[in-house]
Amino acid sequence: MPLSHWPPVSVVMPVLNEERHLEEAVGRVLEQDYPGELEVVLAIGPSKDRTQEIADKLADRDPRISIVPNPTGKTPAALNVGIANARHDILVRVDGHGALTDGYITRAVEVLDESGADNVGGVMAAEGRTPTEMAVACAYRSRLGLGASTFHQGGKAGPADTVYLGVFRRAALERVGGFDETMHRAQDWELNYRIRKTGGLIWFTPDLSVTYRPRSSLSAVAKQFFHTGQWRREVIRRHPETANKRYLAPPIAVILLALGTILGIIGLATGSSWLDLGFLAPLGYAILLLAGSAVEGRYLPWKALLWMPLVCATMHVFWGLGFLVGLREQPKAVQGLS
Repeated sequence: MPLSHWPPVSVVMPVLNEERHLEEAVGRVLEQDYPGELEVVLAIGPSKDRTQEIADKLADRDPRISIVPNPTGKTPAALNVGIANARHDILVRVDGHGALTDGYITRAVEVLDESGADNVGGVMAAEGRTPTEMAVACAYRSRLGLGASTFHQGGKAGPADTVYLGVFRRAALERVGGFDETMHRAQDWELNYRIRKTGGLIWFTPDLSVTYRPRSSLSAVAKQFFHTGQWRREVIRRHPETANKRYLAPPIAVILLALGTILGIIGLATGSSWLDLGFLAPLGYAILLLAGSAVEGRYLPWKALLWMPLVCATMHVFWGLGFLVGLREQPKAVQGLS
């Protein structure tokens, strides 16, 4: 049922080095055909490509677009400065490499109204263009890659621990002080945790979907997941009660793989056949990757399918390594909204 009054909406986009995707991301926002007033706030970091130039041209063409600087280049700082400069009380987060599906904002506002939630979100629909990107996107969506996260795979509408991106009520963000600017990664999960701790409701609905453009090279995936593992450990350090099997699986797998390989090498060097059994750990893992990739990636083009085991291994191993290494320094929590 349509709302009797459609509230004005501010779309906040943290942007850094997004010359490939920015025009598409902004274009999909402006094409939403939302019944109420709409503005777009681009929080631009010090990019090394043509991002600033593209953003300036977009703002010149459409008065609904405004630009604010984000000198740190960090995502949570961009979100806070964008929210501070946004005019409206319904805040839609969109990344510079994401593309909203048709009707996303309209349906999100309806779900906010229906559920009474502080934040609603939907499915992170990873979609690649090159064979490597297709394999990464498939790994995002599969149990073999990132496990059984609802916002990667979809599911029934209802309360959730976190959602992808999010459509927020400003009052909820102000209640918890906004995004923690020391959380360079996992800031969404950490923010939603604080909202829930103050009695707020986070709501997932499969009606909402955002196209996500994954990293285009294996080295970029490795870097991304290493940092993700580091920051996931930081979340657990700050909030130990949030630790669960899904987040602890990659570091445990890395330890077992390393231990098995070391024991196998020692067995070969010393002639101890029982130590050779340590090789069963990496061998079993390789078989799991190959079999799982064949099942999960069965609809992929053959070139993308060949990348699938390597992509999944990169995700698992570098997430696990990042978690085990952790951050060099442990930052203190700092919120960015008054």
